[in-house]
Amino acid sequence: MANTLTSLIPSLYAALNVVSRELTGAIPSVTRDARADRAAVGQAVVVEIAPASSATDITPGVTPPNDGDQTIGNESIYITKSRRVPFRWNGEEELGLNNNGAGASAIQGNQLQEAIRTLVNEMEVDVVNAARMGSRAFGTATTTPFASSLIEAAEVKKILDDNGAAGARSMIINTSAGVKLRTLTQLTKANEAGSVMTLRDGELLDVFGMSLKESAGVASVTAGTGSAYTSTAAGFAVGATDIAIITGTGTVLEGDIITFAGDTNKYIVKTGVAAPGTITLAAPGLRQAIPAAATALTIIATSVRNIAFSQSAIVLATRAPALPTNGDSAADRMTVTDPRSGISFEVAMYPQYRQMQYEVSAAWGAKCIKRSHAAVLLG
Repeated sequence: MANTLTSLIPSLYAALNVVSRELTGAIPSVTRDARADRAAVGQAVVVEIAPASSATDITPGVTPPNDGDQTIGNESIYITKSRRVPFRWNGEEELGLNNNGAGASAIQGNQLQEAIRTLVNEMEVDVVNAARMGSRAFGTATTTPFASSLIEAAEVKKILDDNGAAGARSMIINTSAGVKLRTLTQLTKANEAGSVMTLRDGELLDVFGMSLKESAGVASVTAGTGSAYTSTAAGFAVGATDIAIITGTGTVLEGDIITFAGDTNKYIVKTGVAAPGTITLAAPGLRQAIPAAATALTIIATSVRNIAFSQSAIVLATRAPALPTNGDSAADRMTVTDPRSGISFEVAMYPQYRQMQYEVSAAWGAKCIKRSHAAVLLG
């Protein structure tokens, strides 16, 4: 067996070409901070955030107004995972396949493809989980949306519009919702949809300014166990995010979707509790005031959480895994970068006694940095 990765380069890029075109809808929809430099688990990646701007009246004068200074904010995204996918070959296996089979290189190419796919799928799940930490939700738990119309997409768009979400929006749904969408007449008749993408290619369309994609990462989310909670009698104004709750038992988890009696809005919890205390709602907070009386809180049941968001709301940071300054025992290593997503993967080979271990690895972290620009569609 060769002691360099040179012979695997064509297989590596062929594997990237296949995996990058699969239905991982969330990764291509978010902001990606992808670099080939190394990072350790727990290391912060700082992303700059432009502040909101304000307009002023135009007043003619000798000199322009002395204003325009802004404080650029930032958000730290932590590398939370450093993952590897290994596979190993010994001399007997390689020689046997080269003499009497398809050849070791063909199978190694498939193994590389599966290794990259495994890491990409893990990234996809993490991005989806970050995106479901949005502001509010719409829909009915355990009921697949789009049964007869696009009303659910319109309602989610309204949430993003009301929150002032930026453009470049996406909605990521599971395959069950995708089935319902594909049966809608207005999407499968090219003369009504304005495109043959759904009809011929099986791809979903832009609907109400949102690019609809499917993802295996969209799954059912287990709700907290909290019951019988009410707000205090203090009353809470529109826009409030910290809500004191009493009397109940069980957990209210981050990401839980809750309602208050008399208010049809479904709020997403930013900070939960395990006992009576104060929960924090995601921005922009309450859309309807809670009266100065104990008001019942209900946690939406375990259900699928489809997601919608502006591209700038979610960031996926990817790096190469940390390595000692003087290296390790790898005989060779190289970094390959997917030209479509910019995500880099490190491939290394480790010689062992009459066998060779190959490793594909990556490090990453994902975060919703603008919760008000993300929403959930229940399913």
